[in-house]
Amino acid sequence: MSETVLKSFSLPSPSAIRSLARSDVLLAAAILSMLALLVLPVPRFLLDLLLALSITLSVTVLMTALFTKKALEFSTFPAILLISTIFRLGLNVASTRLILADGHQGPDAAGRVIEAFGGFVMQGNFVIGIIVFAILVIVNFVVITRGSGRIAEVAARFSLDAMPGKQMAIDADLSSGLINESEAKARRKQLEDESNFYGAMDGASKYVRGDAIAGLLITLVNILGGIFIGVLQNGLTLGAATESYTLLTVGDGLVSQIPALIVSVAAGLLVSKAGVDGSADKALGAQFGANPTALAIVAAVLAIFAVLPGMPFIPFMLLAVGVGYVALTLTRRKKARADSDTKKAQSSVRQKSEDDPASMLAMDDLRIELGYGLLPLIADGSGPKLTDQIKALRRAIAQDIGFVAPPVRILDNMQLGPNDYVIRLKEQEAGRGSVRPGQFLIMDPGGKRLDFVGEITKEPAFGLDAMWIDESQRQSATLRGLTVVDASTVLTTHLTEIIRAEAPALLSYAETKKLLDTLSDKHRQLVTDIVPSVVTISTIQRVLQALIAERVSIRDLPSILEAIAEAAPGNPGVTPIAEHVRARLARQICGALKGADGAAPIVTLSLDWERAFAENLIGAGEDRQLAMAPSKIQEFVAAVLRKLEDAAASGHAAALVTSAGVRPFVRSVIERVRPQTIILSQNEIHPQIRLRNLGSV
Repeated sequence: MSETVLKSFSLPSPSAIRSLARSDVLLAAAILSMLALLVLPVPRFLLDLLLALSITLSVTVLMTALFTKKALEFSTFPAILLISTIFRLGLNVASTRLILADGHQGPDAAGRVIEAFGGFVMQGNFVIGIIVFAILVIVNFVVITRGSGRIAEVAARFSLDAMPGKQMAIDADLSSGLINESEAKARRKQLEDESNFYGAMDGASKYVRGDAIAGLLITLVNILGGIFIGVLQNGLTLGAATESYTLLTVGDGLVSQIPALIVSVAAGLLVSKAGVDGSADKALGAQFGANPTALAIVAAVLAIFAVLPGMPFIPFMLLAVGVGYVALTLTRRKKARADSDTKKAQSSVRQKSEDDPASMLAMDDLRIELGYGLLPLIADGSGPKLTDQIKALRRAIAQDIGFVAPPVRILDNMQLGPNDYVIRLKEQEAGRGSVRPGQFLIMDPGGKRLDFVGEITKEPAFGLDAMWIDESQRQSATLRGLTVVDASTVLTTHLTEIIRAEAPALLSYAETKKLLDTLSDKHRQLVTDIVPSVVTISTIQRVLQALIAERVSIRDLPSILEAIAEAAPGNPGVTPIAEHVRARLARQICGALKGADGAAPIVTLSLDWERAFAENLIGAGEDRQLAMAPSKIQEFVAAVLRKLEDAAASGHAAALVTSAGVRPFVRSVIERVRPQTIILSQNEIHPQIRLRNLGSV
């Protein structure tokens, strides 16, 4: 039929019919139909169809929740919970209307579904039906719904409380370069969705509770109202009215409560799925099967129950045999899987080393070689694992320095002593030491003699006097105020100091390029404007290396790039650019010096030494050099060390302040004897930082 004919009869056109078939229109029509059930009468055959649809919907929701891998994958569950609750209440009202109107006609007055449920459960005894119905209501309302609502409430509260910390963690990962901007947006969106989901579930769980209460009240109204109508209006005896209306009412209650119970179980499964990845069957199977020893113990306990006097032998023994068989099968599978993974790993490594020349020429930026006695630091689960500590170390260094240290490769070296280790930087030895797994290294912060029973040694990172003690003396050493660390921490501390000392060498061209590429979009134009028209990436790399060499964090990379853009056009050398950048970072540099009282302790360079350095500079630009006599340099170093040691004795880690022109040369002299000393120029003193002048050199 054409559109013209349809219009002549004022009928909707095919395009209008197609629009009615849209999913949003169908959903709106379905919800309006559910609400119509509250006021419009429903024939018996249609009520049977709708009750069957209610059961189908509840089972579908349960199966979807069961096979959902993550709770957020079923984020529409609160809305579905509301829709299914309205649907069941509408069916309750429709069935109530039929029961009260036609209940005197027989058990099929409200349809065949209600008749079947009532007859199957009651088995001719309406008292049994009432008790079973009451138990279902109690299980649904008191146990499942209440528990699910409590889990959703707590999850929503903790999700909201943890959101600021998680947001800060995302920002930290983004600023350190561990993730990019798109990954950060995805994580923030996931946090928001998770909070909204658990908040909605907290409110939606009230629907199920209200549904259970409404079902109980409707059941009481049906029984009392049915008996009243049957006796007074339809002329039934009290016994006949009670039996007829009770059968119909209990059947109606079961038809509504069983879907409600199924949906409540689905809600409980969904909100209790926190921290579990994968569908429920795989998650349960993986976690129960992860430890076959536990199943073997269960089988032994069941066997003991089977042989106890008075206990039925067959059921317990059958279960013991079944659980034991499962434990044995899982043990064999676990061993076979481990052997297979080992063979695959060995084959992959062998093939890569044989066929890939690049792998043979590859050089590790950082590598730790362990003696065979230190392998428990990696595999032993009794204490902190070395690999976990190294991951935390890389994150801490990223926060402190401003770029992510390269991955650390860990290898065993049979040529080393059992308890020895070597730390290599670009294949060259950067440090070595010896630790004792299972023991603890103690040190006295005051440098006093250690009067414990143990092995006297030197702490490998700083060369301090130390001693290895066993577990039995650990608490005593802690109570006496000594520093107590385990073997993994000793090795990690040594690695930390090496990375901090060698950080400029680790900031390669590729790492610098990565830092520039991971800048946010609002700073991307800055990089485009200055690279390569104003400055090259190599120059930026050398400036960043100069900052890191003096323990200045480069996390504020946009400010550093702005300072480079200002200084680079008139300064072809790296040193003038780096000095200008340091002046721009004055607040950050001075802020790192502040003590507990909020003041930054400093020692100034006298006018005589300023003049001595200025007069002994020769050359121009990048070729400027210090040509001071060695005896004069020794005199200067002695004076500086004496003043800084006096400041340290009074509890202050003072910085040495010089003029901007001589600062790099003073730094080159002092770093050889006291590399931890911070050398500031007068341009790097921020006006809002309070200073504590401890004297002059």
